[in-house]
Amino acid sequence: MAKTSQDTGSTLLVIELWGLGDLALAVPFLRAAAAAGRVVLLAKPHAAPIVARFAPGVELVPLVAPWTAFRGKYQLHRWPWGELGRALGALRARSLWAGVSARPDPRDHAILRLSGARRRIGFPRMGSSALLSEPLPRPGKPHRAEHWARLALALGLSIVRDAPARRSGRRVIMHAGAGQSTRLWPRQRFEALATALQGKGWQTEILDDSFTGVERLLEKLDSADRFIGNDSGPGHLAALLGVPTFTIFGPQLPELFSPRHPGASWVEGAPCPYKPCFDNCRFPEPRCLLAVEPEAVLERVMPWLEA
Repeated sequence: MAKTSQDTGSTLLVIELWGLGDLALAVPFLRAAAAAGRVVLLAKPHAAPIVARFAPGVELVPLVAPWTAFRGKYQLHRWPWGELGRALGALRARSLWAGVSARPDPRDHAILRLSGARRRIGFPRMGSSALLSEPLPRPGKPHRAEHWARLALALGLSIVRDAPARRSGRRVIMHAGAGQSTRLWPRQRFEALATALQGKGWQTEILDDSFTGVERLLEKLDSADRFIGNDSGPGHLAALLGVPTFTIFGPQLPELFSPRHPGASWVEGAPCPYKPCFDNCRFPEPRCLLAVEPEAVLERVMPWLEA
């Protein structure tokens, strides 16, 4: 059987340096790992309220990795080298028995190597297997949650997903924001959808990126009976809270990043030969997303709302 942190009495490193949605998908793994022993998470500072709420036994080492910026990420002279060094020093001080990353990213694997973790487990790419002590084949199902499940298997951990409580009210929270413009379904279309739903007896509220603060967002989402939004972090947080989600996808594919909730549903953007394009649209505007009209969303949303 694979050793867990209980077997060694030291600390497991988990790396998830990207957005809120990525972190939400890691939470079931973090819970399972924290139940087995000490865990330190290397993540952006916005992880603090998520860890405090969903995985309170996990210690956070905050880091805004410069390569997670959308533009100018490889202007090395502007990198916060001092911050990077302090984060690595904090990790090395924790006697890491193992480190994991669910992302096939050589930069994560370099951090695993520099952290001093004795076991370094991940999914290699571009020759990064040399940085890992236990390179893993990618799961047959490509969803990021399946990568976390594969890591749990390698460590002998059991991820338990509790069935969410039924939410029988008629309050719908919509979120019209997203981290990148290629994932933004137009605000006026959300407003048209909200008006249509109000006419059918649903209470709606539209949020966007002006609604700041992760703790505030969690409290607002927890007040919802349903969530409708873009392919972005708030949908994943809603699913984590047990709220059924409906996602309006554009350049990304649901089989890669749909929220993990048994009541999750979605509408896909129009076909495009470049999908998934990971926010680097080859056109002046995301045609795949803008082809989705409110009437088409309403047709899919109504049976989902009443299910």
